[in-house]
Amino acid sequence: MQAEVGVKRGFLRRGMLAACALAAGATGFDASRAVAADEVNVYSTRQEYLISPFLDRFSEETGVKVNVVFIKEGLIERLKAEGKNTPADVVLTVGVENLAALKGDDLLQPIRSDVVDANIPASFRDPGGEWTGLTTRARVIYFAKDRVDPAELSTYEDLADPKWKGRICVRTGNHGYNVALVASLIAAHGEEKAEEIVRGIVANFARKPQGNDRAQVKAVKEGECDIAIGNTYYMGKMATNDEKPEEKEWAAATSIFFPNGDDRGTHVNISGAGLTKHAPHPKEGIALIEFLTGDEAQEMYARDNFEYPIKAGVALDPMVASWGELKPDTVNIEKIAELSPAAQKLIDRAGWQ
Repeated sequence: MQAEVGVKRGFLRRGMLAACALAAGATGFDASRAVAADEVNVYSTRQEYLISPFLDRFSEETGVKVNVVFIKEGLIERLKAEGKNTPADVVLTVGVENLAALKGDDLLQPIRSDVVDANIPASFRDPGGEWTGLTTRARVIYFAKDRVDPAELSTYEDLADPKWKGRICVRTGNHGYNVALVASLIAAHGEEKAEEIVRGIVANFARKPQGNDRAQVKAVKEGECDIAIGNTYYMGKMATNDEKPEEKEWAAATSIFFPNGDDRGTHVNISGAGLTKHAPHPKEGIALIEFLTGDEAQEMYARDNFEYPIKAGVALDPMVASWGELKPDTVNIEKIAELSPAAQKLIDRAGWQ
């Protein structure tokens, strides 16, 4: 049975029955379960504290109750096991590769909404309409303020230069964040050149990849390395973490640099949403997705999560704006998903553990 990391507004009843049934080896629910028309059921791999404010606001505005199961891993396996009996209407997750995998396993249906189409540019939506992006996050370079001159920094490709030998920290190569980054290198250069670049970066690692993005920034602060690769929003989370003042120290010791700002742009990935194939409440599911793509929710994402809103015209959080101008890579996000399997094989060949 898949790990879960908390439930908002009580565990949704049919989700609990599903979990029990799965534990017993079953694949469905009691067919007598009720289907309420004033609720929407969400499976989310995003942490509770990140999304609860948006879902609470949706309920306040619409009167539609939102039931959520927070799933740390095994989302696809769970939906497959539940099949037509799933209680889930909407899935919320991160990484275009994960959204593409849900589509590839025939677990989603098209989101037919003029509102979503108007709010989210086509480059951040599935061509078939089966998922949509909600926010972007840039994969950037964190550098030690006291040891690195930002004038030394330029591109992802430059991280393969021997001048960085023993100076780079990064998390494991099989993490979706890094798979998507390598996919963007394949899109820009082709597989052969991308592998040469990745091998050069691996040769410059200061230590065996380990930990999350925060751990890389900590390593920079403590002098284990001079630069790290990480997502932008972690800077905001660390810099404002009153419960863990040590994270504030990590953030204060580093600055952010946007690679490739002078050419194709910095690699970005997305958080996103999909409507499940067998959604019991598709109308309410689409209404929730429409809300999440609208001005209010997009502004909340920017303010509370330090992410970049996708909808045009929504203001950045002042802290995010302070990091500098982001010029996103123009490659279609769906192309990143398409190239992710090849990227993972390349990562393995290059020895990025």
